Amino acid sequence: MKILKAGFNRQKRVWKQGQKNWQKVSADCRKVENMAEKKLVALTFDDGPSVGTTDKVLDVLKENDIVASFFLIGQKITEESAYLVKRAHDMGCTIENHSKTHPGMTGLTDEEILEEISYTTNKIEEITGEKPAFFRPPYIDYDQRLFDLVDLGFICGYGCEDWLPEVSAEERTRRILEQAHPGFIILVHDMEGNTQTVEAIKKIIPALKGQGYEFVTIRDLFAKSGKVPERNTLYMEV
Repeated sequence: MKILKAGFNRQKRVWKQGQKNWQKVSADCRKVENMAEKKLVALTFDDGPSVGTTDKVLDVLKENDIVASFFLIGQKITEESAYLVKRAHDMGCTIENHSKTHPGMTGLTDEEILEEISYTTNKIEEITGEKPAFFRPPYIDYDQRLFDLVDLGFICGYGCEDWLPEVSAEERTRRILEQAHPGFIILVHDMEGNTQTVEAIKKIIPALKGQGYEFVTIRDLFAKSGKVPERNTLYMEV
């Protein structure tokens, strides 16, 4: 199992500067040891649901007969987008928490943090009947106080800077495939207009399946690996 353990004095990871801070997170996370044996991979999406993008992502998942995990922003779960949440859940995907408004969480009060989490959890439960089991901090901005307040597993992942329009679908594909190893978590985005990631996963999924990988949800990544998420831990892989 490969994990990143966060202590009391860990530097904040706020992705406000995009590439520079993401590289810092990735470099830190690659230092941990890999003990995974099964060729499992969890494909995860942030910043939805997005009408016009999440639909296309779900189409690709259906065409490839796989599941994924979606980390949703609460304020984006509306009457217009709720059908996407239900469709993903009905397909066997898991629906997880990515906060209400996508703020830098460490700059909030305790009450504001709890509102960010509870609002999104309640919106998800209203549609799916299930509460989220995991949380991905926006910008991977976290500290010990956040671990203490949020009673969910914390998830990071291996990304490809797919929030940057100048990173092509081909480059996104290359970066993800280069980072592939058993038990890893892919972090991409189904935000509005992110068609290049839709095109990228059309190549990433069959390429990894061709290498013998099984796509599972975040929850099944832990279950099939025989692991239980630990407190005070941010996971890049299992």
